[in-house]
Amino acid sequence: MKRRTAARRAPPAGLRKASTGIAGLDEILEGGLPAGRPTLICGGAGSGKTLLTIEFLVRGANQFDEPGVFMGFEETRSELAQNVASLGFDLEQQIAQGKLAVDYVLVERREIHETGDYDLEGLFVRLGHAIDALGAKRVAIDSIETLFTGLEDTALLRAELHRLFRWLKDKGVTALITAERGEGGLTRHGMEEYVSDCVILLDNRVSNQFATRRLRIVKYRGSRHGADEFPFVIGEAGLSVLPITSLGLTHEASAQRISSGVVHLDQMLGGQGYYRGSSVVVSGTAGTGKSSLVAHFANATCAQGERALIFLLEESPSQYLRNMCSIGIDLAQWMRRDLLRIHAARPTLCGLESHLQTIHRLTAEFDPAVVAVDPITNLASVSSFSEARALLIRLIDFLKTRQITALFTSLIHGERDIETTDIGISSLMDVWLMLRDSEHNGERNRLLYVLKARGMAHSNQVREFRLTPEGIRMIDVYVGPAGVLTGTARLAQEARERDAEAARREEVERRARELQQRHLALQAQIDALRLELETNVIERERLLAQAEQQHAASLRDRVAMALARHADGMSPGAAPRRRRGA
Repeated sequence: MKRRTAARRAPPAGLRKASTGIAGLDEILEGGLPAGRPTLICGGAGSGKTLLTIEFLVRGANQFDEPGVFMGFEETRSELAQNVASLGFDLEQQIAQGKLAVDYVLVERREIHETGDYDLEGLFVRLGHAIDALGAKRVAIDSIETLFTGLEDTALLRAELHRLFRWLKDKGVTALITAERGEGGLTRHGMEEYVSDCVILLDNRVSNQFATRRLRIVKYRGSRHGADEFPFVIGEAGLSVLPITSLGLTHEASAQRISSGVVHLDQMLGGQGYYRGSSVVVSGTAGTGKSSLVAHFANATCAQGERALIFLLEESPSQYLRNMCSIGIDLAQWMRRDLLRIHAARPTLCGLESHLQTIHRLTAEFDPAVVAVDPITNLASVSSFSEARALLIRLIDFLKTRQITALFTSLIHGERDIETTDIGISSLMDVWLMLRDSEHNGERNRLLYVLKARGMAHSNQVREFRLTPEGIRMIDVYVGPAGVLTGTARLAQEARERDAEAARREEVERRARELQQRHLALQAQIDALRLELETNVIERERLLAQAEQQHAASLRDRVAMALARHADGMSPGAAPRRRRGA
């Protein structure tokens, strides 16, 4: 899947900018440094001034075809090349290709006293020759204090500073000038920041025994810029200013869904799982199954042919793989197919910025669809909660702009309100899953519920779940007389209800048999009555027929008798007539 990167803001009309090529710095500068103008880089020892200027020149030559000249007063060419080799910069190769020129000028303090009237004409000639010979577009001077060592005439110093900055502008080069931090101001002389068009302050501070480098844009004439302090790290690929993301909430929201890896959990989330690119936090006390949910999610992602990246802050990769095998999840197979990578490091290994820079770098290299951090709360052990929360905000913005689904686990300590997180990250999350233990009858059972899920219908039920050799198995909600029951209490109540149900079934069956027997008895009575009725009908019809036959026979007998007597002269077949007077 193609990842989205943060859109870079266009510089204001009329002001040309030179991109530094340094990760994150151009976003804060809203396009880069002022082109054709000098920029002052000030800071204390070890803050990264020289490395920033070198990277500015190297990236300018390689990425933007702008050759550069470095003029140093403290390190020789060979010393400088050795120092920056750890960042992956090969100065000698750049010099051989005609992309860079490095000039070392040795300035002795006694020579400045002996010279009398001080000016920078010699510097202009030497630097101008290097610029013209190389066709340089970028210049770095490290550091400006060396030029004015021992010079106490404030008026002369200010005049020469003005001459230097004006000369650089006239040459049309984008210049970086380093200066050491002063006691009460940005620089030792307290003048350089006033004649510079842009001032960047670098700081290297120690907090809770961890060193943190910070960068702040103090001044930028003619341009908007980020005014806050931004942490930065010096890594294998140079400087990286954090965040390397958009400074606004401009990321797009995907409507595509991605499975959590647990079927019943997907059903609790509207039947489809998380939104792609969303941020999910799984919080709970120790041992509630947070890491197991991470493994399920990564396993389901890899099974779909997408990549997953897991950052572990408590376990080694080997231990994590072994533990997940106990619930039937073989993550090693995905690592062999390069669909899964696991990076493990103790939070105390380095400062927060280094951890964040590592996540950024590995994410950019591996291009995963899913990133998980287990647990995010451990980062608070090397900083304050506010700093850990600021780091998480940067990380969430970075992942959202790339449409990467993020899963964080949050460890809850103690018996306080569990519906809070130790570093206050709940408001930043799109989905919040809460895991907790239920202690009853001398046992602890795991419960899960969805505390919030933005933009999707979700279950409001508390579900019991088990870690089985086949993975996480959700138990159907069971509500007993005393509420939701779990563990053996649920099993005992289910057994009691099964017994009661069996007794009810037996009673129903007994009553059914009785009713059946009564039904049969009544049916027999009905059949007997029906038979009796039919017999009565038949007897009645027989009696009626017999009566009719008897009447007919009687009639025939009378007629026969009358005929036999020949009464009143009747002939056979004639009906007898009645006598007169009879």
